[in-house]
Amino acid sequence: MAKTNLTMDELLEQSSVTKIKTGDVVEGVVTSVRKHEVWVDMGANGVGVIFRREIGSNSLKEGEQITASIVEPELDEGYALLSMRRAAKDRGWGELQRIFDDQEIVEISPYDANRGGLLIELEGIRGFLPVSQLAAEHYPRVSDADKDEILTKLNALTGKVLRVRILDVSRKDNKLIFSEKEAVRDDMQSRLANLKVGDEVEGIVTGVIDFGAFVNVDGIEGLVHISEISWERVEDPKKYVKVGDKIKAKIISIDKDRLSLSIKQMSDDPWLSEVKEFKKGSQVEGKITRITPFGAFVQLSPSVEALVHVSEMSDDESIDPEKLFKLNEKKKFKVLEIDTENRKIALSLKDVK
Repeated sequence: MAKTNLTMDELLEQSSVTKIKTGDVVEGVVTSVRKHEVWVDMGANGVGVIFRREIGSNSLKEGEQITASIVEPELDEGYALLSMRRAAKDRGWGELQRIFDDQEIVEISPYDANRGGLLIELEGIRGFLPVSQLAAEHYPRVSDADKDEILTKLNALTGKVLRVRILDVSRKDNKLIFSEKEAVRDDMQSRLANLKVGDEVEGIVTGVIDFGAFVNVDGIEGLVHISEISWERVEDPKKYVKVGDKIKAKIISIDKDRLSLSIKQMSDDPWLSEVKEFKKGSQVEGKITRITPFGAFVQLSPSVEALVHVSEMSDDESIDPEKLFKLNEKKKFKVLEIDTENRKIALSLKDVK
């Protein structure tokens, strides 16, 4: 004989209705909108309530169909506690994981910045784009003495649309990291493939520092080392180029995703023509530009600099170059050697008659 007096739990087990549990996402219809809460008919899953703080920015009305997350499946009063805010976040993390898995490129607009990078929100989840992951076009190239300028440059990017890829996403660790560099990498690699050493390119100076200048060449980062800015001796790169300048340069090497550039090689070396004015054994006049323990450097013409070694200053072996010379003073010397291949000229002071 079949058992007829079934308990509620037994009836639930025999029915097709699955018990809801914390974290489940359910759909329902708004039945009542009150000052502090909203009541929802979840059909076979019963009735649920959403307190105002868990509604988020949504403006609900009766009869509207919504999606919510189960916070508590059954309170003492018999209804479920729901959250639309949590459901949105659940969907957000799921969508972010999909974007990451598909390596999809998305557009974002940073809402704030700090010295480390840009603050971003996508799919309701807040994330971060580190300075190191900015593309060459936006990387804040500043010298060590101008570190405060980094924040100024990053603040200028807030509100702008950037194309990025998700570099790392972890709901467990509440981590969401973006990269603009990765979003442009494929395109940049294809452009790099079309470049070779010796090519002449145009670019925009994005930063000037002590050892040279950074240049954006169609989205590819290039560096003009201080030694490649001019045929003259360059002490301060800022006297030759400034941020925003459009320059022409020659590619002298390609290292992974960076170009090494030369501005000076866009013109002939004036040293080669000016050095023709000097002959071995002749007497010349030059200006002292640097003094070192081993000798002094002498400027003979705008592009030609020579060295008078300490051994060629005097027959006195204890001679001190610092006491013998003063910066910018002019003296006469004898040309000992001219090494055109290595761009060197050796002078003598003691042989001057």
